[in-house]
Amino acid sequence: MDELLNDFVDRAGELASAQQRMRGLLNAVVALAEDLSLEAVLLRVVSSACHLLEADYGALGVIGSDQGLSHFITVGIDDDLARRIGPLPTGHGVLGLLIRDPKPLRLHDLSQHPDAYGFPRHHPQMKSFLGVPIRVRDSVFGNLYLTQKKGGGDFTDEDEGLAEAFAAAAGVAIENARLYDDARRRTAWLQACMDVTGKVMDDEAAPVSQDDGLDMIAARALQESSAALALILVPEEDSKLFRVAGAAGSTALEWAGRLSLFDPRAVEAVLATGQAAVIEDASAALSGGPVPADGRLLVVDLRARGTHHGLLVLAREGSAGMFSKTDVEMGAVFGSHVALALELARAHRMREQLAVFTDRDRIARDLHDLVIQRLFAAGLSIQSLRRLITGEQAARTLQTVTAELDEVIRELRNTIYSLNGATTEKELLSSRVLQAVRSAARSLRFVPRLTLTGPIDAIRDEETAANILAVVTEGLSNAVRHSGADSIRVSVSVDDGFVYVRVQDNGAGFSVRTPGNGMTNMQHRANKLGGTFEVTSSPETGTALTWKAPVF
Repeated sequence: MDELLNDFVDRAGELASAQQRMRGLLNAVVALAEDLSLEAVLLRVVSSACHLLEADYGALGVIGSDQGLSHFITVGIDDDLARRIGPLPTGHGVLGLLIRDPKPLRLHDLSQHPDAYGFPRHHPQMKSFLGVPIRVRDSVFGNLYLTQKKGGGDFTDEDEGLAEAFAAAAGVAIENARLYDDARRRTAWLQACMDVTGKVMDDEAAPVSQDDGLDMIAARALQESSAALALILVPEEDSKLFRVAGAAGSTALEWAGRLSLFDPRAVEAVLATGQAAVIEDASAALSGGPVPADGRLLVVDLRARGTHHGLLVLAREGSAGMFSKTDVEMGAVFGSHVALALELARAHRMREQLAVFTDRDRIARDLHDLVIQRLFAAGLSIQSLRRLITGEQAARTLQTVTAELDEVIRELRNTIYSLNGATTEKELLSSRVLQAVRSAARSLRFVPRLTLTGPIDAIRDEETAANILAVVTEGLSNAVRHSGADSIRVSVSVDDGFVYVRVQDNGAGFSVRTPGNGMTNMQHRANKLGGTFEVTSSPETGTALTWKAPVF
Protein backbone atom coordinates (compact mmCIF):
# COMPACT_ATOMS: atom_id res chain seq x y z
CA MET A 1 0.00 0.00 0.00
CA ASP A 2 2.86 2.39 0.78
CA GLU A 3 4.41 1.73 -2.63
CA LEU A 4 1.09 2.32 -4.39
CA LEU A 5 0.56 5.49 -2.40
CA ASN A 6 4.05 6.81 -3.25
CA ASP A 7 3.53 5.93 -6.90
CA PHE A 8 0.20 7.75 -6.88
CA VAL A 9 1.80 10.83 -5.32
CA ASP A 10 4.61 10.81 -7.91
CA ARG A 11 2.15 10.52 -10.76
CA ALA A 12 0.01 13.28 -9.28
CA GLY A 13 3.10 15.50 -9.09
CA GLU A 14 4.00 14.74 -12.70
CA LEU A 15 0.43 15.48 -13.75
CA ALA A 16 0.44 18.77 -11.85
CA SER A 17 3.81 19.67 -13.40
CA ALA A 18 2.55 18.79 -16.89
CA GLN A 19 -0.60 20.80 -16.30
CA GLN A 20 1.47 23.76 -15.14
CA ARG A 21 3.71 23.56 -18.19
CA MET A 22 0.69 23.30 -20.51
CA ARG A 23 -0.79 26.35 -18.82
CA GLY A 24 2.53 28.11 -19.37
CA LEU A 25 2.48 27.07 -23.04
CA LEU A 26 -1.06 28.42 -23.46
CA ASN A 27 -0.13 31.69 -21.76
CA ALA A 28 2.91 32.03 -24.03
CA VAL A 29 0.79 31.38 -27.13
CA VAL A 30 -1.82 33.93 -26.02
CA ALA A 31 0.95 36.48 -25.38
CA LEU A 32 2.04 36.21 -29.01
CA ALA A 33 -1.26 37.73 -30.16
CA GLU A 34 -0.94 40.87 -28.05
CA ASP A 35 0.78 42.86 -30.82
CA LEU A 36 0.61 42.59 -34.61
CA SER A 37 3.88 44.41 -35.27
CA LEU A 38 6.36 41.93 -36.74
CA GLU A 39 9.34 43.19 -34.72
CA ALA A 40 7.30 43.08 -31.50
CA VAL A 41 6.06 39.55 -32.26
CA LEU A 42 9.60 38.26 -32.91
CA LEU A 43 10.87 39.70 -29.64
CA ARG A 44 7.89 38.27 -27.74
CA VAL A 45 8.52 34.83 -29.26
CA VAL A 46 12.04 34.76 -27.82
CA SER A 47 11.15 36.17 -24.39
CA SER A 48 8.13 33.84 -24.01
CA ALA A 49 10.23 30.80 -25.01
CA CYS A 50 12.90 31.70 -22.44
CA HIS A 51 10.27 32.00 -19.71
CA LEU A 52 8.43 28.82 -20.73
CA LEU A 53 11.52 26.61 -21.00
CA GLU A 54 13.52 28.27 -18.20
CA ALA A 55 16.47 29.36 -20.34
CA ASP A 56 18.87 32.16 -19.41
CA TYR A 57 19.46 33.16 -23.04
CA GLY A 58 17.34 32.99 -26.16
CA ALA A 59 17.57 34.11 -29.77
CA LEU A 60 15.60 33.99 -32.99
CA GLY A 61 17.52 33.94 -36.25
CA VAL A 62 15.61 34.95 -39.38
CA ILE A 63 16.87 33.19 -42.50
CA GLY A 64 17.57 35.49 -45.46
CA SER A 65 17.52 34.80 -49.19
CA ASP A 66 21.23 33.89 -49.12
CA GLN A 67 20.54 31.15 -46.50
CA GLY A 68 22.31 33.23 -43.86
CA LEU A 69 20.83 35.02 -40.86
CA SER A 70 19.37 38.34 -42.01
CA HIS A 71 18.05 39.26 -38.52
CA PHE A 72 19.07 38.03 -35.06
CA ILE A 73 16.86 38.93 -32.07
CA THR A 74 18.30 38.14 -28.65
CA VAL A 75 17.05 38.03 -25.04
CA GLY A 76 19.26 37.85 -21.94
CA ILE A 77 22.14 39.97 -23.28
CA ASP A 78 21.90 43.70 -22.52
CA ASP A 79 22.84 46.43 -25.00
CA ASP A 80 26.18 47.22 -23.38
CA LEU A 81 27.30 43.58 -23.47
CA ALA A 82 26.03 43.22 -27.06
CA ARG A 83 28.19 46.19 -28.12
CA ARG A 84 31.26 44.64 -26.52
CA ILE A 85 30.62 41.26 -28.16
CA GLY A 86 30.50 42.86 -31.61
CA PRO A 87 28.65 41.88 -34.82
CA LEU A 88 25.68 39.54 -34.60
CA PRO A 89 26.00 35.95 -35.89
CA THR A 90 25.42 35.36 -39.59
CA GLY A 91 24.81 31.59 -39.55
CA HIS A 92 28.08 29.73 -38.92
CA GLY A 93 28.67 26.75 -36.68
CA VAL A 94 25.77 25.09 -34.89
CA LEU A 95 23.47 27.94 -35.90
CA GLY A 96 24.22 27.17 -39.53
CA LEU A 97 23.61 23.47 -38.92
CA LEU A 98 19.99 24.21 -38.06
CA ILE A 99 19.68 26.29 -41.24
CA ARG A 100 21.03 23.46 -43.41
CA ASP A 101 19.08 20.74 -41.59
CA PRO A 102 15.97 22.26 -39.99
CA LYS A 103 15.32 19.66 -37.28
CA PRO A 104 15.18 20.01 -33.48
CA LEU A 105 18.65 19.89 -31.95
CA ARG A 106 19.39 19.33 -28.23
CA LEU A 107 22.96 19.39 -26.86
CA HIS A 108 24.53 18.82 -23.46
CA ASP A 109 27.49 21.09 -24.19
CA LEU A 110 27.27 23.52 -27.12
CA SER A 111 31.01 24.07 -27.33
CA GLN A 112 31.75 20.33 -27.73
CA HIS A 113 29.72 19.88 -30.93
CA PRO A 114 31.89 19.14 -34.04
CA ASP A 115 30.36 22.14 -35.87
CA ALA A 116 30.91 24.53 -32.95
CA TYR A 117 32.33 27.82 -34.25
CA GLY A 118 33.43 29.17 -30.89
CA PHE A 119 32.36 32.25 -28.92
CA PRO A 120 33.70 35.76 -29.53
CA ARG A 121 35.41 37.73 -26.80
CA HIS A 122 33.15 38.96 -23.95
CA HIS A 123 30.47 36.41 -24.94
CA PRO A 124 28.90 34.72 -21.87
CA GLN A 125 29.51 31.02 -21.46
CA MET A 126 26.69 28.81 -22.77
CA LYS A 127 26.53 25.06 -22.26
CA SER A 128 23.14 23.36 -22.64
CA PHE A 129 21.43 24.11 -25.96
CA LEU A 130 18.03 23.58 -27.60
CA GLY A 131 17.20 24.70 -31.13
CA VAL A 132 14.00 24.24 -33.11
CA PRO A 133 12.96 25.53 -36.57
CA ILE A 134 10.02 27.94 -36.94
CA ARG A 135 7.97 27.20 -40.02
CA VAL A 136 5.67 29.68 -41.76
CA ARG A 137 3.38 27.77 -44.09
CA ASP A 138 5.66 25.38 -46.00
CA SER A 139 8.95 27.22 -45.57
CA VAL A 140 11.37 27.68 -42.68
CA PHE A 141 11.17 31.30 -41.48
CA GLY A 142 13.98 30.98 -38.95
CA ASN A 143 15.22 29.10 -35.91
CA LEU A 144 14.60 29.50 -32.19
CA TYR A 145 17.73 29.04 -30.07
CA LEU A 146 17.68 28.51 -26.28
CA THR A 147 20.79 28.06 -24.12
CA GLN A 148 21.82 27.66 -20.49
CA LYS A 149 18.97 25.85 -18.74
CA LYS A 150 18.29 27.43 -15.36
CA GLY A 151 19.76 25.36 -12.54
CA GLY A 152 22.59 24.08 -14.72
CA GLY A 153 20.83 21.00 -16.10
CA ASP A 154 20.12 19.89 -19.65
CA PHE A 155 17.01 20.50 -21.72
CA THR A 156 14.75 17.43 -21.58
CA ASP A 157 12.63 15.55 -24.09
CA GLU A 158 9.64 17.31 -22.59
CA ASP A 159 11.35 20.69 -23.14
CA GLU A 160 11.94 19.77 -26.77
CA GLY A 161 8.29 18.84 -27.26
CA LEU A 162 7.14 22.10 -25.68
CA ALA A 163 9.60 24.06 -27.85
CA GLU A 164 8.28 22.40 -31.01
CA ALA A 165 4.66 23.12 -30.03
CA PHE A 166 5.51 26.72 -29.20
CA ALA A 167 7.46 27.11 -32.48
CA ALA A 168 4.39 25.92 -34.41
CA ALA A 169 2.20 28.53 -32.67
CA ALA A 170 4.92 31.16 -33.20
CA GLY A 171 4.92 30.40 -36.94
CA VAL A 172 1.20 31.21 -37.11
CA ALA A 173 1.70 34.43 -35.13
CA ILE A 174 4.63 35.46 -37.31
CA GLU A 175 2.63 34.81 -40.48
CA ASN A 176 -0.23 36.94 -39.18
CA ALA A 177 2.20 39.70 -38.25
CA ARG A 178 3.80 39.53 -41.70
CA LEU A 179 0.40 39.75 -43.38
CA TYR A 180 -0.53 42.71 -41.18
CA ASP A 181 2.79 44.43 -41.85
CA ASP A 182 2.40 43.79 -45.58
CA ALA A 183 -1.14 45.23 -45.59
CA ARG A 184 -0.01 48.26 -43.61
CA ARG A 185 2.89 48.97 -45.96
CA ARG A 186 0.70 48.57 -49.04
CA THR A 187 -1.84 50.96 -47.55
CA ALA A 188 0.92 53.50 -46.83
CA TRP A 189 2.24 53.21 -50.42
CA LEU A 190 -1.27 53.67 -51.85
CA GLN A 191 -1.80 56.73 -49.64
CA ALA A 192 1.50 58.10 -50.93
CA CYS A 193 0.29 57.53 -54.51
CA MET A 194 -2.88 59.53 -53.84
CA ASP A 195 -1.05 62.32 -51.98
CA VAL A 196 1.64 62.78 -54.63
CA THR A 197 -0.88 62.60 -57.49
CA GLY A 198 -3.03 65.21 -55.77
CA LYS A 199 -0.10 67.58 -55.28
CA VAL A 200 1.13 67.12 -58.85
CA MET A 201 -2.33 67.81 -60.28
CA ASP A 202 -3.07 70.71 -57.93
CA ASP A 203 -3.26 73.93 -59.96
CA GLU A 204 -2.09 75.98 -56.97
CA ALA A 205 0.95 73.80 -56.25
CA ALA A 206 4.48 74.58 -57.42
CA PRO A 207 5.15 73.55 -61.04
CA VAL A 208 6.06 69.88 -61.13
CA SER A 209 8.37 70.43 -64.07
CA GLN A 210 10.76 72.20 -61.70
CA ASP A 211 13.04 70.60 -59.14
CA ASP A 212 10.79 71.45 -56.19
CA GLY A 213 7.99 69.20 -57.47
CA LEU A 214 10.30 66.29 -58.22
CA ASP A 215 12.03 66.74 -54.86
CA MET A 216 8.62 66.32 -53.22
CA ILE A 217 8.04 63.07 -55.12
CA ALA A 218 11.49 61.77 -54.15
CA ALA A 219 10.93 62.69 -50.49
CA ARG A 220 7.66 60.76 -50.30
CA ALA A 221 9.20 57.67 -51.94
CA LEU A 222 12.10 57.93 -49.47
CA GLN A 223 9.66 57.96 -46.55
CA GLU A 224 7.63 54.95 -47.64
CA SER A 225 10.58 52.78 -48.66
CA SER A 226 12.69 53.44 -45.52
CA ALA A 227 15.58 54.18 -47.88
CA ALA A 228 18.58 56.43 -47.20
CA LEU A 229 18.50 58.21 -50.57
CA ALA A 230 15.91 58.78 -53.29
CA LEU A 231 16.78 60.16 -56.74
CA ILE A 232 14.76 61.00 -59.84
CA LEU A 233 17.04 60.65 -62.86
CA VAL A 234 16.26 62.08 -66.28
CA PRO A 235 18.19 60.65 -69.26
CA GLU A 236 20.50 62.96 -71.19
CA GLU A 237 21.18 62.83 -74.92
CA ASP A 238 23.87 60.26 -74.18
CA SER A 239 21.92 57.18 -73.05
CA LYS A 240 24.55 56.41 -70.41
CA LEU A 241 24.18 59.75 -68.62
CA PHE A 242 21.32 60.81 -66.36
CA ARG A 243 20.67 64.20 -64.79
CA VAL A 244 19.50 64.30 -61.17
CA ALA A 245 16.23 66.25 -61.43
CA GLY A 246 14.98 65.46 -57.91
CA ALA A 247 16.61 64.18 -54.73
CA ALA A 248 15.79 63.49 -51.08
CA GLY A 249 17.78 62.07 -48.19
CA SER A 250 20.78 63.00 -46.06
CA THR A 251 23.08 63.37 -49.11
CA ALA A 252 20.48 64.88 -51.48
CA LEU A 253 22.30 68.23 -51.71
CA GLU A 254 25.43 66.50 -53.01
CA TRP A 255 23.39 64.93 -55.83
CA ALA A 256 21.25 67.93 -56.84
CA GLY A 257 21.65 68.81 -60.51
CA ARG A 258 24.58 66.44 -61.08
CA LEU A 259 25.15 64.15 -63.98
CA SER A 260 25.19 60.51 -62.89
CA LEU A 261 26.37 57.45 -64.74
CA PHE A 262 24.35 54.24 -64.58
CA ASP A 263 25.87 50.96 -65.65
CA PRO A 264 23.73 50.23 -68.75
CA ARG A 265 23.63 46.53 -67.88
CA ALA A 266 22.09 47.37 -64.51
CA VAL A 267 19.08 49.21 -65.93
CA GLU A 268 18.63 47.72 -69.39
CA ALA A 269 16.00 45.28 -68.11
CA VAL A 270 14.12 48.12 -66.36
CA LEU A 271 14.17 50.32 -69.47
CA ALA A 272 13.24 47.43 -71.75
CA THR A 273 10.38 45.97 -69.70
CA GLY A 274 9.30 48.84 -67.44
CA GLN A 275 9.46 46.46 -64.45
CA ALA A 276 11.04 47.55 -61.16
CA ALA A 277 14.28 45.79 -60.25
CA VAL A 278 16.61 45.45 -57.25
CA ILE A 279 20.36 45.95 -57.78
CA GLU A 280 22.49 44.37 -55.05
CA ASP A 281 25.69 46.42 -55.54
CA ALA A 282 24.71 50.10 -55.52
CA SER A 283 28.23 51.53 -55.81
CA ALA A 284 29.00 49.46 -58.92
CA ALA A 285 25.76 50.42 -60.68
CA LEU A 286 25.53 54.14 -59.91
CA SER A 287 28.17 56.88 -59.76
CA GLY A 288 28.11 60.65 -59.60
CA GLY A 289 27.62 61.14 -55.87
CA PRO A 290 27.79 59.40 -52.47
CA VAL A 291 26.06 55.99 -52.42
CA PRO A 292 25.22 54.25 -49.09
CA ALA A 293 27.90 51.80 -47.98
CA ASP A 294 27.21 48.23 -49.06
CA GLY A 295 23.94 49.61 -50.37
CA ARG A 296 21.22 48.16 -52.55
CA LEU A 297 19.15 49.97 -55.17
CA LEU A 298 15.51 49.71 -56.13
CA VAL A 299 15.07 51.12 -59.65
CA VAL A 300 11.56 52.07 -60.82
CA ASP A 301 10.71 53.14 -64.36
CA LEU A 302 8.60 56.32 -64.60
CA ARG A 303 6.75 55.58 -67.82
CA ALA A 304 3.13 56.36 -68.76
CA ARG A 305 1.22 56.38 -72.05
CA GLY A 306 4.39 55.78 -74.02
CA THR A 307 6.23 58.74 -72.43
CA HIS A 308 9.35 58.13 -70.35
CA HIS A 309 9.78 60.57 -67.45
CA GLY A 310 12.99 59.04 -66.08
CA LEU A 311 13.90 56.65 -63.27
CA LEU A 312 13.11 56.64 -59.56
CA VAL A 313 16.11 55.21 -57.70
CA LEU A 314 15.88 54.27 -54.01
CA ALA A 315 19.12 53.45 -52.20
CA ARG A 316 19.14 51.53 -48.91
CA GLU A 317 22.15 50.92 -46.68
CA GLY A 318 23.35 47.35 -46.39
CA SER A 319 22.61 47.24 -42.65
CA ALA A 320 18.95 48.14 -43.32
CA GLY A 321 18.28 44.82 -45.02
CA MET A 322 16.89 43.95 -48.42
CA PHE A 323 13.98 45.54 -50.24
CA SER A 324 10.96 43.36 -49.61
CA LYS A 325 8.67 41.99 -52.30
CA THR A 326 6.08 44.53 -51.13
CA ASP A 327 8.53 47.40 -51.60
CA VAL A 328 9.30 46.26 -55.15
CA GLU A 329 5.66 45.78 -56.13
CA MET A 330 4.33 48.96 -54.50
CA GLY A 331 7.34 50.96 -55.68
CA ALA A 332 6.35 50.05 -59.23
CA VAL A 333 2.73 51.07 -58.51
CA PHE A 334 3.95 54.36 -57.04
CA GLY A 335 6.12 54.95 -60.12
CA SER A 336 3.22 54.35 -62.51
CA HIS A 337 0.99 56.76 -60.55
CA VAL A 338 3.72 59.41 -60.54
CA ALA A 339 4.43 59.00 -64.27
CA LEU A 340 0.73 59.23 -65.12
CA ALA A 341 0.30 62.28 -62.89
CA LEU A 342 3.30 63.99 -64.53
CA GLU A 343 1.91 63.21 -67.97
CA LEU A 344 -1.55 64.52 -67.07
CA ALA A 345 -0.03 67.64 -65.52
CA ARG A 346 1.97 68.22 -68.71
CA ALA A 347 -1.19 67.83 -70.80
CA HIS A 348 -2.97 70.26 -68.49
CA ARG A 349 -0.18 72.81 -68.90
CA MET A 350 -0.33 72.36 -72.66
CA ARG A 351 -4.08 73.06 -72.64
CA GLU A 352 -3.54 76.18 -70.53
CA GLN A 353 -0.75 77.35 -72.84
CA LEU A 354 -2.92 76.68 -75.88
CA ALA A 355 -5.61 78.90 -74.38
CA VAL A 356 -3.00 81.60 -73.74
CA PHE A 357 -1.60 81.30 -77.27
CA THR A 358 -5.10 81.47 -78.75
CA ASP A 359 -5.73 84.63 -76.79
CA ARG A 360 -2.39 86.03 -77.92
CA ASP A 361 -3.33 85.37 -81.55
CA ARG A 362 -6.61 87.22 -81.04
CA ILE A 363 -4.83 90.17 -79.43
CA ALA A 364 -2.28 90.22 -82.26
CA ARG A 365 -5.06 90.27 -84.89
CA ASP A 366 -6.87 93.05 -83.06
CA LEU A 367 -3.70 95.10 -82.79
CA HIS A 368 -2.93 94.60 -86.45
CA ASP A 369 -6.44 95.04 -87.87
CA LEU A 370 -7.67 97.82 -85.61
CA VAL A 371 -5.02 99.71 -83.64
CA ILE A 372 -2.26 99.87 -86.25
CA GLN A 373 -4.70 100.82 -89.03
CA ARG A 374 -6.17 103.64 -86.97
CA LEU A 375 -2.72 104.90 -85.96
CA PHE A 376 -1.64 104.77 -89.59
CA ALA A 377 -4.74 106.73 -90.63
CA ALA A 378 -4.08 109.30 -87.89
CA GLY A 379 -0.53 109.68 -89.14
CA LEU A 380 -1.72 110.30 -92.71
CA SER A 381 -4.20 112.90 -91.45
CA ILE A 382 -1.48 114.73 -89.54
CA GLN A 383 0.82 114.67 -92.56
CA SER A 384 -1.98 116.20 -94.66
CA LEU A 385 -1.98 119.26 -92.38
CA ARG A 386 1.54 120.19 -93.44
CA ARG A 387 0.29 121.92 -96.60
CA LEU A 388 -1.89 124.18 -94.45
CA ILE A 389 0.92 125.25 -92.09
CA THR A 390 3.47 127.83 -93.12
CA GLY A 391 5.42 128.28 -89.88
CA GLU A 392 8.73 126.42 -89.61
CA GLN A 393 8.25 125.59 -85.90
CA ALA A 394 4.78 124.10 -86.50
CA ALA A 395 6.13 122.03 -89.41
CA ARG A 396 8.88 120.57 -87.21
CA THR A 397 6.29 119.74 -84.54
CA LEU A 398 4.14 117.87 -87.09
CA GLN A 399 7.20 115.98 -88.30
CA THR A 400 8.08 115.00 -84.73
CA VAL A 401 4.53 113.75 -84.04
CA THR A 402 4.54 111.78 -87.30
CA ALA A 403 7.89 110.18 -86.40
CA GLU A 404 6.54 109.24 -82.96
CA LEU A 405 3.51 107.58 -84.55
CA ASP A 406 5.77 105.64 -86.90
CA GLU A 407 7.84 104.46 -83.93
CA VAL A 408 4.70 103.39 -82.07
CA ILE A 409 3.56 101.43 -85.14
CA ARG A 410 6.96 99.70 -85.38
CA GLU A 411 6.86 98.75 -81.67
CA LEU A 412 3.33 97.41 -82.07
CA ARG A 413 4.45 95.30 -85.01
CA ASN A 414 7.36 93.94 -82.94
CA THR A 415 4.89 93.14 -80.16
CA ILE A 416 2.64 91.30 -82.63
CA TYR A 417 5.59 89.26 -83.92
CA SER A 418 6.56 88.49 -80.30
CA LEU A 419 3.04 87.32 -79.49
CA ASN A 420 2.89 85.14 -82.60
CA GLY A 421 6.37 83.71 -82.01
CA ALA A 422 5.94 82.84 -78.32
CA THR A 423 3.91 79.72 -79.05
CA THR A 424 6.31 77.24 -77.48
CA GLU A 425 5.40 74.70 -74.88
CA LYS A 426 8.43 75.33 -72.69
CA GLU A 427 8.79 78.00 -70.03
CA LEU A 428 11.05 80.98 -70.73
CA LEU A 429 14.70 80.12 -70.12
CA SER A 430 15.15 83.15 -67.85
CA SER A 431 12.35 81.89 -65.60
CA ARG A 432 13.87 78.40 -65.55
CA VAL A 433 17.26 79.86 -64.56
CA LEU A 434 15.60 81.79 -61.73
CA GLN A 435 13.87 78.62 -60.53
CA ALA A 436 17.15 76.69 -60.68
CA VAL A 437 18.93 79.34 -58.57
CA ARG A 438 16.13 79.33 -56.00
CA SER A 439 16.11 75.54 -55.80
CA ALA A 440 19.89 75.11 -55.50
CA ALA A 441 20.16 77.84 -52.81
CA ARG A 442 17.36 76.65 -50.54
CA SER A 443 19.76 75.81 -47.69
CA LEU A 444 21.52 79.21 -47.73
CA ARG A 445 20.87 81.93 -45.16
CA PHE A 446 21.25 84.57 -47.87
CA VAL A 447 19.94 85.01 -51.42
CA PRO A 448 22.45 84.71 -54.29
CA ARG A 449 22.55 87.68 -56.65
CA LEU A 450 21.37 86.78 -60.15
CA THR A 451 22.09 88.85 -63.26
CA LEU A 452 20.56 88.08 -66.68
CA THR A 453 21.91 89.96 -69.70
CA GLY A 454 21.11 89.75 -73.39
CA PRO A 455 18.48 87.78 -75.36
CA ILE A 456 18.53 84.71 -73.11
CA ASP A 457 14.93 83.76 -73.90
CA ALA A 458 15.80 83.66 -77.60
CA ILE A 459 17.78 80.43 -77.00
CA ARG A 460 15.46 77.81 -78.47
CA ASP A 461 17.75 74.79 -78.53
CA GLU A 462 16.62 72.63 -75.63
CA GLU A 463 19.95 70.82 -75.30
CA THR A 464 21.76 74.13 -74.81
CA ALA A 465 19.10 75.34 -72.37
CA ALA A 466 19.31 72.10 -70.36
CA ASN A 467 23.10 72.40 -70.15
CA ILE A 468 22.85 76.04 -69.00
CA LEU A 469 20.43 75.06 -66.22
CA ALA A 470 22.62 72.12 -65.18
CA VAL A 471 25.75 74.30 -65.02
CA VAL A 472 23.95 76.93 -62.92
CA THR A 473 22.72 74.22 -60.53
CA GLU A 474 26.08 72.43 -60.37
CA GLY A 475 28.06 75.63 -59.85
CA LEU A 476 25.75 76.85 -57.10
CA SER A 477 25.74 73.42 -55.46
CA ASN A 478 29.56 73.43 -55.32
CA ALA A 479 29.61 76.93 -53.84
CA VAL A 480 26.98 76.05 -51.24
CA ARG A 481 28.69 72.83 -50.14
CA HIS A 482 32.36 73.74 -50.22
CA SER A 483 33.02 77.50 -50.20
CA GLY A 484 31.59 78.68 -46.87
CA ALA A 485 30.82 81.97 -48.64
CA ASP A 486 28.40 84.66 -47.46
CA SER A 487 27.98 86.11 -50.96
CA ILE A 488 27.41 84.33 -54.27
CA ARG A 489 26.87 85.96 -57.65
CA VAL A 490 25.37 84.15 -60.63
CA SER A 491 25.26 85.69 -64.08
CA VAL A 492 23.92 84.35 -67.37
CA SER A 493 24.52 86.46 -70.45
CA VAL A 494 24.28 86.17 -74.22
CA ASP A 495 26.70 88.22 -76.30
CA ASP A 496 28.13 87.94 -79.81
CA GLY A 497 26.79 84.43 -80.44
CA PHE A 498 27.89 82.92 -77.11
CA VAL A 499 26.19 82.25 -73.80
CA TYR A 500 28.23 82.82 -70.65
CA VAL A 501 27.45 81.33 -67.23
CA ARG A 502 29.49 82.65 -64.34
CA VAL A 503 29.23 81.61 -60.67
CA GLN A 504 31.42 83.57 -58.26
CA ASP A 505 31.70 83.34 -54.45
CA ASN A 506 33.80 85.04 -51.77
CA GLY A 507 34.47 81.81 -49.88
CA ALA A 508 37.56 79.90 -48.86
CA GLY A 509 38.70 79.06 -52.39
CA PHE A 510 41.56 76.68 -53.06
CA SER A 511 45.14 76.76 -54.26
CA VAL A 512 45.20 73.40 -56.03
CA ARG A 513 42.18 72.22 -58.00
CA THR A 514 40.97 68.78 -56.91
CA PRO A 515 39.16 66.88 -59.68
CA GLY A 516 35.56 66.10 -58.80
CA ASN A 517 32.35 65.00 -60.44
CA GLY A 518 30.94 68.54 -60.49
CA MET A 519 33.89 70.10 -62.35
CA THR A 520 34.10 67.12 -64.68
CA ASN A 521 30.41 67.35 -65.55
CA MET A 522 30.63 71.06 -66.40
CA GLN A 523 33.74 70.48 -68.52
CA HIS A 524 31.95 67.63 -70.30
CA ARG A 525 28.94 69.85 -71.04
CA ALA A 526 31.16 72.59 -72.47
CA ASN A 527 33.09 70.14 -74.65
CA LYS A 528 29.89 68.60 -75.97
CA LEU A 529 28.65 72.00 -77.20
CA GLY A 530 32.03 73.18 -78.48
CA GLY A 531 32.55 75.64 -75.63
CA THR A 532 35.01 76.22 -72.80
CA PHE A 533 35.08 75.97 -69.03
CA GLU A 534 37.48 77.84 -66.74
CA VAL A 535 37.99 77.93 -62.97
CA THR A 536 39.92 80.60 -61.07
CA SER A 537 40.30 80.37 -57.30
CA SER A 538 42.41 81.46 -54.39
CA PRO A 539 41.95 81.50 -50.60
CA GLU A 540 41.92 85.31 -50.70
CA THR A 541 39.38 86.00 -53.46
CA GLY A 542 37.16 82.91 -53.52
CA THR A 543 36.21 80.91 -56.59
CA ALA A 544 34.85 81.91 -60.00
CA LEU A 545 33.52 79.42 -62.58
CA THR A 546 33.09 80.61 -66.17
CA TRP A 547 31.27 78.38 -68.66
CA LYS A 548 30.91 79.40 -72.31
CA ALA A 549 29.09 77.81 -75.25
CA PRO A 550 28.01 78.94 -78.74
CA VAL A 551 24.34 79.76 -79.42
CA PHE A 552 22.22 80.67 -82.47
